[in-house]
Amino acid sequence: QVQLVESGGGLVQAGDSLRLSCSASGGTFRGAGWFRQAPGRERELVAVIDWTGRKTLYADSVKGRATISRVHSLNTVYLQMNSLKPEDTAVYYCAADSSYHTIPPQRADEYEYWGQGTQVTVSR
Repeated sequence: QVQLVESGGGLVQAGDSLRLSCSASGGTFRGAGWFRQAPGRERELVAVIDWTGRKTLYADSVKGRATISRVHSLNTVYLQMNSLKPEDTAVYYCAADSSYHTIPPQRADEYEYWGQGTQVTVSR
């Protein structure tokens, strides 16, 4: 059973940058992703990455501002967010999956492991 722990969230100002980390223990995983959920809204995709780290997909809302990456030796996935906007405010969740996919899964229900979430708040 894979356990995921996110870190790196916090309160920042618009235009700032933030790097979220997701550390995994208890096993290995293939695909991974970051999702977010704002109050009153559904959980949405931010970015996903495949096992190799070479295939990534981003939500249109963060393209050009976000970079997802992974370090296998650390069993960790990162999300670098730049030029943060107030609308980026949400709880950010790390997700991982042990199944093989040719492209990283983009739906939340395709991921079997989830972290507890980390709050990101962007003030104007």
